[in-house]
Amino acid sequence: MQPPFEPPQAGTTAGHAPDTTAGHAPGATARVLVVDDDPTVAEVVAGYLDRAGYTVDRADDGPAALARAAAHRPDLVVLDLMLPGMDGLEVCRRLRGSGPVPVIMLTARGDEDDRILGLEVGADDYVTKPFSPRELVLRVESVLRRARPAATAPPLRAAGLTVDPAARRATKDGAELALTLREFDLLAFLLRHPGRAFGREDLMREVWGWDFGDLSTVTVHVRRLRGKVEDDPARPRLIRTVWGVGYRFDPRGQEAG
Repeated sequence: MQPPFEPPQAGTTAGHAPDTTAGHAPGATARVLVVDDDPTVAEVVAGYLDRAGYTVDRADDGPAALARAAAHRPDLVVLDLMLPGMDGLEVCRRLRGSGPVPVIMLTARGDEDDRILGLEVGADDYVTKPFSPRELVLRVESVLRRARPAATAPPLRAAGLTVDPAARRATKDGAELALTLREFDLLAFLLRHPGRAFGREDLMREVWGWDFGDLSTVTVHVRRLRGKVEDDPARPRLIRTVWGVGYRFDPRGQEAG
């Protein structure tokens, strides 16, 4: 049986800054809900997060996780995909249905379909077992850092879209858009750079803050975002595919010639 954790290593973790001792979390008072039916995994993850300064709640199945989240709204959820009864995908759907909350999905399977399913239901990030607990803490820090409002950033407006970074609020023609953390960041980035084409590697670095990773993450988020901002997602006019390059935001929203 494959152990859930990688052995400690010096140096850097994949796609992130050098690995450091926990204790410098940007949101030291943030509440994190850890959901995993493996008591060893839950205990180790909760221990690392606790030492990093977070308030940690734990649940070992889906119903317990939803009850915990209802009693004490978490700032972020670390959620195992393979839970007994109600799996992590359904838990994520229900959490997202009750309001925006960042979710990092844990999966024991390296299968790309599982990762994509997690992203499709609104997970903001994923970590594949075996994983480094320290890397997971860095992922938590990164997601929470991006979730915090940018107090001085002015609203962005184009093509009927308004993105207010300070309020973490986005609208289309005055109607509120239900965006995940990553979808919001992706839309804000595109609105800041109208008419410019970006490769998926560029978007992963600029929006996700990763130097490298699974590029399907970007593809999934672009597809989900199109489903929320385009009049016809099958024929996108705002977030355009630039063949051989990546994507471009076209504020004119014109038909391709």
